[in-house]
Amino acid sequence: MPWRNRSPFWRVVVAVVIFTFLLSGAVLLHYYVRFSRLIDARLSGDVFNRTALVFAAPTAVAPGYEFSLEEVARRLRRAGYSEGVERSPLGFYQVGKDFVQIDPGPSSFHKGGNAATIYFRDGKIDSIVGRGDRRPRSLYLLEPELITTLFGRSRTKRRLVRYADIPKVLRDAVIATEDRQFFNHFGINFYRILVAPMNDFRGTSTVTMQLARNFFLTRERTLKRKLAEIYISLLLEARLSKEEIFEHYSNQIYLGHRGSFGIHGFGEAARAYFDKEVSNLSLGESAFLAGIIRAPNIYAPYKHPERAKARRDMVIGQMEEIGALNPTEAEQARNAPLEVAAQNFEASQAPYLVDLVRDQLLGRFPEEEVLSQGFRVYTTLDLDLQKAASEAVRVGTATMDERLKALEEAGRVERPDDPLQPQVCLVAIDPHTGALKALVGGRNYGASQLNHALAKRQPGSSFKPFVYAAALNSAIDGSTPLITTASTIVDEPTRFEFGKEIYEPENYMQEYHGVVTLRKALRLSLNVATVKLAETIGYWKVEELATLAGFNREVEATPAVALGAYVATPIEIVGSYTVFANHGEYHSPYPIEEVRNQDGEFLWQSPREIRQVLDPRISYIMTHLLASVINRGTGGGVRRRGFNAPAAGKTGTSRDGWFVGYTSNLICAVWVGYDDDRELGLSGASSALPIWTEFMKRATEVPAYKDVQDFEPPLGVVFAEFEVPEEVFLNENEPNITVEVFIEGTEPAPALPDYNLPGVLSRILTAEDSESPAGGAYTPSGMVPSSNGADASRLGDRTGSQRRPRRGIFRRFLGIFGGGRKKQESVPEDEARGEELPAESTSNDPGDSPP
Repeated sequence: MPWRNRSPFWRVVVAVVIFTFLLSGAVLLHYYVRFSRLIDARLSGDVFNRTALVFAAPTAVAPGYEFSLEEVARRLRRAGYSEGVERSPLGFYQVGKDFVQIDPGPSSFHKGGNAATIYFRDGKIDSIVGRGDRRPRSLYLLEPELITTLFGRSRTKRRLVRYADIPKVLRDAVIATEDRQFFNHFGINFYRILVAPMNDFRGTSTVTMQLARNFFLTRERTLKRKLAEIYISLLLEARLSKEEIFEHYSNQIYLGHRGSFGIHGFGEAARAYFDKEVSNLSLGESAFLAGIIRAPNIYAPYKHPERAKARRDMVIGQMEEIGALNPTEAEQARNAPLEVAAQNFEASQAPYLVDLVRDQLLGRFPEEEVLSQGFRVYTTLDLDLQKAASEAVRVGTATMDERLKALEEAGRVERPDDPLQPQVCLVAIDPHTGALKALVGGRNYGASQLNHALAKRQPGSSFKPFVYAAALNSAIDGSTPLITTASTIVDEPTRFEFGKEIYEPENYMQEYHGVVTLRKALRLSLNVATVKLAETIGYWKVEELATLAGFNREVEATPAVALGAYVATPIEIVGSYTVFANHGEYHSPYPIEEVRNQDGEFLWQSPREIRQVLDPRISYIMTHLLASVINRGTGGGVRRRGFNAPAAGKTGTSRDGWFVGYTSNLICAVWVGYDDDRELGLSGASSALPIWTEFMKRATEVPAYKDVQDFEPPLGVVFAEFEVPEEVFLNENEPNITVEVFIEGTEPAPALPDYNLPGVLSRILTAEDSESPAGGAYTPSGMVPSSNGADASRLGDRTGSQRRPRRGIFRRFLGIFGGGRKKQESVPEDEARGEELPAESTSNDPGDSPP
């Protein structure tokens, strides 16, 4: 029937159909353009490789290092190198009978150069030879390992994988559980969509639709979002191959949380749950990862191990259903235990350091640039030391918690209900560069992301070395009085006037030692003696030295500065000790070695401060003094706990516990305390020192840090015999003539020669014939009444100088029969058994002794 003969009704129907068709076409065209632009924007270039990649420091290897062939190959695999002749952008390696041949790729740290062959013998590296010039190398840097990917504004971690890296068992497991028709459909399973209204769309999404939702849309369950998901899926299928879709899916899928970071992608999940590369996953491990896609937190293996294993077994059954496994393989896989890696997030991910790196990047570059320009961020982190630090914190905090629990039960301390208190921080740096090598900013990153390495706290007696260094510097700057290691101080109750205020520090348990040498005052961490020393030289000198050594500007020139009453961060503290460990040169701690763009071009590095703060001779003498703190003083717990390498350090106790110490190649600071600033109840030697020791014992097993050297004196430092003045209290095991370290020219005058006269006559003629026991060293000035009525010499009195009087020959003769010097102090019980000695208490501080 001709159109004109149609009834008006049919004309309206046809018009509506045409209008609807045109409107639908317009809507589809609109969304096609909109979604196409969205897809183009997200998929331009390589979407994941345009994010910032954060790497650890390259592993240094050298002839003589205890690295096996298998270990070097393992590290190359973890860094992303392929084995054999297949080239990857990062590089490849080949393994021989006793060698590993390394060929870095264009995307590597070496930018395609620096190929080398490493030869092995008896479990050690025998030699390293360059591939191009055939010249021997004294050192080679293995490709740094990827720590994480900074992706998006959310706290997300990824470890990117290619389709070829994904093992077949993992692909089969995903297909069996998520989308059995993946390779046969065009992105949509129409049957599953038809039944979707019955269960709110759950279970309807194909792999392509899941990618569309996770990558481009929200997770809201609405019809509008589902239609958009379907449309984008069709566009993805038209633009990408199945392999490309699966690869994007494998890098995007959410697979749980570790700490406060979301785990996205099979690459990150393989490392988080099994500490493996994705290519090395077993059948059971692959089935587990595929199984938790549906509900990662419900099947979390650390919280719900039985539930996780049941889910894995179900996936194995589904793989058997689609023919990916035969019954025997399925049965063997189900019978195998589900073994996940130890839950040590700090060791493998260094989250506090990653946060520090991210903050520095955002302080230099816009966030959009950081997240979209493909930055390659090479940090200073040593993953071996990070693991050692994490383990030390885990072991040390468990021991500390036991001690605090015992004290709480005894009614000696009050602890908060929070099981994550007290908190802890460990920072380790290279003393010669300031490079941050390990950082644990708290005891549980998942519970608290507060980085205590950046929190300001009172360092207590760990600050005291700067008082003694400022005093010893008088031999360099020519100021008076001249102070050396042989100078003496009176340790007795004293009131210090400063302005209109009175400052009355106290020693722990009100124990005072009378006249003491500088070494003993620092070794026993005596409060009053230290404040007297600071008063003598001028508080401003201590403040000036502390500022030059990296402390913040809150440090003030008052009596309290001598006892570490002004706040500093653990990073400031560990950096300040470089002036002792590095020949007087200060190096500020820094976390980023360099930032490169996608083409490998250098962009930026962390700002660094380097300056000479102390004369190398003063630096060495301070190290010598601080070594005695560990060997015989408040830090003696280091030796009792089995760390025997040459080391120097200082305990500290304020409301918190501190220990800062160093070897020839590593400085480490440990802080322990409560976030609400309550009293810890344990000294630094009882809380922080055990953690420091646990770390250093593990750190010195790392090949690059195993060769700990003795501290060598520079030119201008001499060792000379020193007769301890009579008024200095000595224990039975302390000789009155000892060898002390001096700057050349300030050492004691040599004693009269021994003429080999027999017995009594020799002692009469040679005993105490020098005018000053310290020679050029500063001698005590003035004789003033002490608080108990006895006369004592006081360092820093302003009543004029006085030499020690000579003893006449008659008195010398009588002294022969006195049996030597009378013992003037009893050995404290703690010192006799080598425990930590009283140190730094004021009226409010517990000092360096256990309660």
